[in-house]
Amino acid sequence: MTTHEIGPRLVDGRLMYNRAVRVDDPRSWLFVSGHEARDDDGAITHRGDMAGQMRLTLQRLGETVAEAGMTMADVVQIRIVTTDLAACTSRYDVLMDGLAAVGCRPASLLAEVSALSDPDMLIEIEAVAVR
Repeated sequence: MTTHEIGPRLVDGRLMYNRAVRVDDPRSWLFVSGHEARDDDGAITHRGDMAGQMRLTLQRLGETVAEAGMTMADVVQIRIVTTDLAACTSRYDVLMDGLAAVGCRPASLLAEVSALSDPDMLIEIEAVAVR
């Protein structure tokens, strides 16, 4: 399998997102439901802390991808929804750094919604991975 990044958007030399990612000859696809900042007991953590929720959400997403036998470097698309776009964009460096640390260079969507499934959730991320 080969991936080709199309239209990368950089901020201060760091990848913010790719406008597209072309994948040639994938063997396996993984569609990952929305993940959020839940602890091991299922409770939302880091209430009111966008950066904390971003970090834990990426960690949980990585755990699910690994359980499926893939890595975050296999993720080619993420969709991020937040209840506070201003807070999310002001801490977007947390997402950029977290994704860069695991070699993840996806196409992405960032959108604001009026509510998520739990009122304490600030962000939710879903993904598509290929290998």
